[in-house]
Order: sequence, then C-alpha cells, then structure tokens
Amino acid sequence: MDQTTHHHAHDHQWPQVLRAKGLRATSQRIAVLDYLHHHPHADAETIFQAVRAPLPTISVQAVHLIVQDLSAIGLIRRINLPDSASARYETRIEDNHHHVQCIQCGRIEDVDCLVGHAPCLEPSDTHGMRIIEASIVFRGICRDCDPIIEERKLKP
Repeated sequence: MDQTTHHHAHDHQWPQVLRAKGLRATSQRIAVLDYLHHHPHADAETIFQAVRAPLPTISVQAVHLIVQDLSAIGLIRRINLPDSASARYETRIEDNHHHVQCIQCGRIEDVDCLVGHAPCLEPSDTHGMRIIEASIVFRGICRDCDPIIEERKLKP
C-alpha cells in the first residue's frame, strides 16, 4: 500500500483544516503542512531549508514554533527516533502506524500496524493508564547500506 493512501485527502485544503482547529491559515503554516505532506519524517531544519525559498522571511525559530503548534493540536505527529538528532514530523495522523529506520543512513519508512491481532497495542500492564497510542520503531539496515544484501544481488 503506498504512503499517499494514508495521507490527508485535503492536500490543498490546509487553510480550512487550520481554521477548523482554531488556527489562522498563515502562508508559513500552509507551507510547512504542504512540505510535510509530501516529505514525511522531516525535521524542522529540513522543513526550514525547503520552505525558505518561497518564504524568505521565515526563520528556523518560526518553523520550530509552527511544528510545535501543529503537533499540539494534532494536525501533525511528532516522532522521536533513536539516534536521530532531532524530532521528525509527519501528516499521517489518522492511524497507529510504526516506523522502520536504517541504523546506517537514517532513512525512515512507515510500517502499517498489524491488522487483526496487534499485541503491540495491548501492553501486558497499563499501570492504570488509558492507552491512546503505541509507538514501535523497527531498526535495521536498508538495502542500500547492507553489504550482505548487496552480495546476494551480485551472485547469480
């Protein structure tokens, strides 16, 4: 299943989405949402580098504040991954999916949660908490970084 099936259907309706959540639909917020929609798992610095050409007055601090605000109201998801220097963000918020991360190059991909039987969603002990989400990070070595996979491809 490709990633776009999970993303917001309202790709170019960010102004309405922002207003429905009680935020002004500024060009900066719309640019950040649009970039994340097409480039999931980006960090604030990457978002800043991408949106500053069309928005020369935007600052890194503004991008940090925008992703904080959008995360707080549930329009984007903040992802904290091992060995990642900074938080990543994505607009795929409708489901409880997980991530796989290459330990060499840092590439991050979405992993759909198990359908039907999902032990990752039922902890052995909730310690009296109402569970609202499960966050699983699978870590491995991607095809481009793995010499073992490369060797297998070369053998006839």
